[in-house]
Order: sequence, then structure tokens, then C-alpha cells
Amino acid sequence: MVTMKSCPIEAGRTRNRLVSDFVGLSKTRVDRAGDALARERYRTDEEYLEADDVVDHYRAAHLAPLTETTSEVQAWLDGHGQSYYLAQRLKRKPQILRKLSRLSVRLSQLQDIGGLRVIVPQNRDVDALMRFLQQRFAAQTHITLGRVTDYRERGRDRTGYRSLHVLLSREGQALELQIRSRMQHAWAENIERTSVIYGYHLKEEEGDPAVLRYFRLLSDAFYEVEGGRSPEPTLRLNIDRQREIAERIILESPRASVLASKVDHGVVRAITSKLQRSAGISNWVLVFDWNSGSFVSWTEASRTSSAAMATYVENERRFRPEDGFEVVLVGASEPKTLEQTHAHYFGLARYDEVLESLDVAVEGLSERLGLGLGERQVLLALHRRHKWGAGRVSRDTIHNIYCPTVRDLDGALDNLIAKGLVISKGGYSLNQKAKAEIESLL
Repeated sequence: MVTMKSCPIEAGRTRNRLVSDFVGLSKTRVDRAGDALARERYRTDEEYLEADDVVDHYRAAHLAPLTETTSEVQAWLDGHGQSYYLAQRLKRKPQILRKLSRLSVRLSQLQDIGGLRVIVPQNRDVDALMRFLQQRFAAQTHITLGRVTDYRERGRDRTGYRSLHVLLSREGQALELQIRSRMQHAWAENIERTSVIYGYHLKEEEGDPAVLRYFRLLSDAFYEVEGGRSPEPTLRLNIDRQREIAERIILESPRASVLASKVDHGVVRAITSKLQRSAGISNWVLVFDWNSGSFVSWTEASRTSSAAMATYVENERRFRPEDGFEVVLVGASEPKTLEQTHAHYFGLARYDEVLESLDVAVEGLSERLGLGLGERQVLLALHRRHKWGAGRVSRDTIHNIYCPTVRDLDGALDNLIAKGLVISKGGYSLNQKAKAEIESLL
């Protein structure tokens, strides 16, 4: 049997197959090709290459309907009046093959090869956006709305993954729409980053159960924080204990590779400066080297689906996952959006601990959302007590009653005033003019 590494598909290999060779692929042929790659059921190089080309073509068939759907959803959201981030991605081939090998499912049955993701500020915004999109889907006929699966309250499987998943169908292709809050997305990005450090695909339930348990507990705590509730002391204690256990397991793993690098955000800024936001979706091929924590390349692929797919496949064959590379095809109307929707590729700053305590995780999350922990606590306290405009309160009251645990209260207040969220005239109160922004942050 030919193995993946011994198949003649190295960089520079040219294939002579035409797109017309794969037009109108039957489900049987698609499923047979997926099974051959996932379970290494091929006898010769030619059989491998045939199966590989069939899978590539089948995956490529999702790109045009995905991009058209993402463009439409973006146009709808621009008129919705809510803050959001929107991007699309075509599922990576290694992910597809792992899914086929671990589940009793055929390639033609996968419903998330083409996916689009919307990130909104709060969990409650997920519900509001879903109601809005349901109305939009009902008013047209070319996109079919399918099953809606809500993983937010209980969390999916042993990991605690939380999101709202919506199945769509367009031009005979299944697509998946994910709607997440920023906190749910931050958790997902955290587990993605840790998976690379650890060497196991944690979201696919690989790895030691103790590591999975840490992320499950952290997800439960995030759910409580997002709901405006303080996690119980026992949950906080369990998280810190589990973090110590999980971190020790990760660092002792022979597959562990602790990164200590920082991605240059100038890559994104340089591209953004040359482009103007448009209603259309641009496809980008990202090549990331997890050995060094840095981009190898960041290429704008053609908006033509076939050309974009050719660039994607060419890079996949050149930069192989077993060598530590990750090749991704993502789409957005502007490249800086990808810093939010695919954050685990950015800002891999030097750190001393692989995992975070709950307080550090929440504080780091708050800072990513634009607020420090102290600032967030002050905003929450004033908001709960309806201190808007003329409803002023003294610094001593905030310090002694509202927020006695904030270490640098003066710094937090100064920052909130500078951001235009708090006003100080004879006391402190929330800025009524910034109400929408304040409530989106909280």
C-alpha cells in the first residue's frame, strides 16, 4: 500500500487531468475516493492521485455557492445595524479525511465542507441575528434553510464547544453557517492554539481526557460570565486545579511544541492599505508554519472560484501538514476581518504558561474585546445600577461599594473616560450617547 508521504505529489508535480474529467461526479465515485484517502485504500500511485483529484474537485464545487451565500449574508447584515464579523472558509483536506476516518460517514454526507461564520458581540445577539436571518431566508428561494443545532447552553461533546449551527443548501451543495458570540469564539480560538502546542486535535476529542476536561470547565465558566453570573467558587477552584494537571500533561507530551513567537500584524496592515472594502468576498490562501508561529505566505486568490481553488490546491501540495504547515482558504470582504475570525494565527505572544487560570483567561478576553478587567467591572457595576447621564455616583462609592476588588480604579476610570464610555461631571456615570457601544461590550 502506498502511504501519503511516498505518493508522487511533491511540490512541482503537474497533473494532466482536466476539470472535464470530473464533471458530474456521482456520489458513489465521490464516496469511494474519500474512503480511499481516509483509510489508505489504494494500491498504486495512480489510484491515489485519482482519488485525490476527485476529492479536490468535489470540495471545489462548494466554493462558488459558498462565496455567493457569504456575499448575500453580508449585504443583509450591513442593513441589520448590528456589529459583526463575517468570513468564510473551505474545509481543509486533512480535517475532512480525519472526520471520515473517525466517523461512520461518507464524503457526500459531510455538510460543513463549505462554511461561513458570523461573530457577534453577545450570546443574546446570536438569537436576534438568527431571527433576522430566518426572515431573510424565508423571503427568497435559492438558499434552503435546513436543520438548526444549538450547542450554546450545554456545550457539545466532552470539549464544551459552544455555537449555533445552521445547515443551508444552495445549488445542490450543503453549507454550514456558524453564529457565535465573541466569548464563544475566543474559547474556540484558545483550544485551536492549544491543539497546535499540544500536538493533538482537541476539538476532535483527541488527547488526554484531563486536557479536554480543562476546556470543558473553562467553557462552562465562560457561559456563566457571559450570562452575567459569577462562576461558583468550586468551579473556579476546579478550573485552576485542572489547568495545572492539563499543563503538566501538555508540556510532558512528546508531541508538544511550545511556541514563543509573535506574528507581525504589519502583514495585514500592508494588504489592507492597498485594498478598499467592497461588497464582494475576496478569497485568501494563508500558509502558516506552526513550527515557527509565522506566516509563510498570504496570497489573495482570484475571485473566480476555479482559479482560487487551483491556488489553494497548489499550496496544499507544496506545504504539507506532516511538515508542520497549515494551508487555509478563507474569504472576507477585507483582510483585517480575518484577524478576528481566525485569531489563533495572530498574536502568538511569548507566554510562560500554556494554559490560563480563569481570571487570566477572562481578563485576556476582556482586553481582546477592548476592555481591561477593571474597566469591565466598573462598566458592569454602573450599568446594573442604571447610572446613566445625570445619575452620577462618587468615586468613593464605586471604590467602597460597587467595585472594591478593582486594583487600579483611577486608571480604569481614566481609560473609560478617554474611550468616551464614562463621563465625570460632579461624579461618574455612563455616557448616554455611547449606550449602544457599552451594551455591546457588556
